[in-house]
Amino acid sequence: MRKRSRAHDRMFVLAMLAIGAGPFLDACATNAPKSLLSVTAPADAAQRDASPEAGSRYVEQAAAGAAKLQSWYSQNSGLYETTGWWNSANAITVLANYSQVSHSSLYLPVFANTFEQAQKTARGFINEYYDDEGWWALAWIAAYDLTGNERYLSMAHSIFHDMAGGWDQTCGGGIWWSKEKKYKNAIANELFLSVSAHLAVRSRSSSERAEYLRWAAREWQWFSKSGMINSQNLINDGLDLGSCKNNEQAVWTYNQGVILGGLVELNRAAPDPALLSTAVGIASAALTHLRDANGVFHDPCEPACAADNVQFKGIFLRNLMALNEVFPNAGFKAFTGTNAESLWKYSQGPHHEFGQVWSGPFRAGDAGSQSSALDAFVAAAQMEQRRAR
Repeated sequence: MRKRSRAHDRMFVLAMLAIGAGPFLDACATNAPKSLLSVTAPADAAQRDASPEAGSRYVEQAAAGAAKLQSWYSQNSGLYETTGWWNSANAITVLANYSQVSHSSLYLPVFANTFEQAQKTARGFINEYYDDEGWWALAWIAAYDLTGNERYLSMAHSIFHDMAGGWDQTCGGGIWWSKEKKYKNAIANELFLSVSAHLAVRSRSSSERAEYLRWAAREWQWFSKSGMINSQNLINDGLDLGSCKNNEQAVWTYNQGVILGGLVELNRAAPDPALLSTAVGIASAALTHLRDANGVFHDPCEPACAADNVQFKGIFLRNLMALNEVFPNAGFKAFTGTNAESLWKYSQGPHHEFGQVWSGPFRAGDAGSQSSALDAFVAAAQMEQRRAR
């Protein structure tokens, strides 16, 4: 991990001083574009986003959001109060990504503490839900990418092998959502793809790399033909076990996101232009169908989403960030900036607390909606930094 710069230290102090003083940073925000008609950014948006201050502004906003997120962190449990087990894994993931984009070592003790303390809740981060396990595997991969600490990567390996036990030939393949084996859904299988592909890239042993690549390729071959990707190129929630067909349940934003990160990593492990083409197609469909007239992202449950659902949109932007890293797209960048700016301007409460509806108004926040918002700021910052390289 790169050392934190003096410039970042100054920026972080400013962000901390700004807690409770929203106008200071809000004055830096630009107005969001009124619409995003395609994945090609409008010319005025591209010009506006070329500002050299944009990246640092988003990092400042992320710093303020991360500080508030940590107000819900329990040192004793290693988890986040006001949200759930798997949501805490996502909070750890975005904290690692924030640390990368800001070049900060501030939160390194959090990863070490959670690694120890959270296992009091579930030893080895194993429980009855394969999707929960996938979130924790990705969290420890993110922590490994940040720190190089092998124990984090080793934990991800261990979690994956438990997930692999959920695979059977019901509906032709795929893993179950839970160990009760009553539902095969999109998110568990997208996570299985993503974890296996991430590990295929990071494993040092050629035999391990080959094993993970086989799993990732097997999962994608099954998932791509499962019917869960509908005629609009959007992904529904899961399969009807009676017919093994798309159950036509909700199109959640996170189901459009996790698949992007999985395909990006699978392409890193075994380059294939068709993988990125598919990812771009799904991302573009999500940007077309799941935003409002002002380009702001929404889930169908808003404005009364449950504690789990408030996590979803940030997960999409985290994975869109990964796709944009290998397939830079001005439309992806403009969309991400629009959502980060809308959050900051319209869905912000006291002390940089962020709500579930990114177009506002702010009603209440918790660690789930906060970490989701933080994903948006981190993605906007990373995309701006990529543009400046």
